Amino acid sequence: MATVSPPWSYTLQLPHDPRAPGIARVTLRTVLAAHGLTELTSTAELLASEFLTNAHLHTKGPYGLRLSSTEPNGLYVAVWDSDPRLPPGFGDATDVPPEAAADAENGRGLHLVRACADAWGASAPPTELAGSEGGKLLWAECQRGGLR
Repeated sequence: MATVSPPWSYTLQLPHDPRAPGIARVTLRTVLAAHGLTELTSTAELLASEFLTNAHLHTKGPYGLRLSSTEPNGLYVAVWDSDPRLPPGFGDATDVPPEAAADAENGRGLHLVRACADAWGASAPPTELAGSEGGKLLWAECQRGGLR
């Protein structure tokens, strides 16, 4: 008989500190191991790393990581930050991030998110994450076996 796991969600509030993205990645790996989702670790870590690094580099305030189960065997990864501006690629369906120059040292991360996630998007952050600061919530989902 198959067992059904109840839905779960974890939220990690992070200070604007250069060590915060690394701490969040360790937390993500621990949560996935605890819930038997280790096969999603590489993809989830890439998605979270991109969002966390952008939050750290492009904002001055705190940010947060949220991990939630999705049915039947997936993961929702989201990062809130205090800047309400959406990065290219997270607006409407026609919004695509610009291509990075061949010799550029950055500018490829959101293309990776779009290539690796089964779904992605942006929304207003929940009050428990943002408080009165507002901002945005960038999210991505990944599933066991992927949707592709």
